[in-house]
Amino acid sequence: MRIIAKKTLRDFWEVHPDCEQQLKSWYQEAAKAEWINSKQIKTAYPSASFLADNRVVFNIKGNHYRLIVKINYDYQILWIRFIGTHGEYDKINAKTI
Repeated sequence: MRIIAKKTLRDFWEVHPDCEQQLKSWYQEAAKAEWINSKQIKTAYPSASFLADNRVVFNIKGNHYRLIVKINYDYQILWIRFIGTHGEYDKINAKTI
């Protein structure tokens, strides 16, 4: 997968260094992945949640943080749409972000 934009993750772990390693690991795994559907993601990440418009919510660092991505399976592109704490996640509309 081609991931857009790693800078969003980097900016986040600079403020929340406790999740840096988990975000780096997720990034490396996702970059190597060739997901063609949500079933493949669910196999690798059983706690992932799936929303409309090919959005996926990943739990980071034992569910302390939430990462929302939008995926284009045909072009193998993954856009990072949001990373934040549960409190921040509760304030957004995950289906449209």
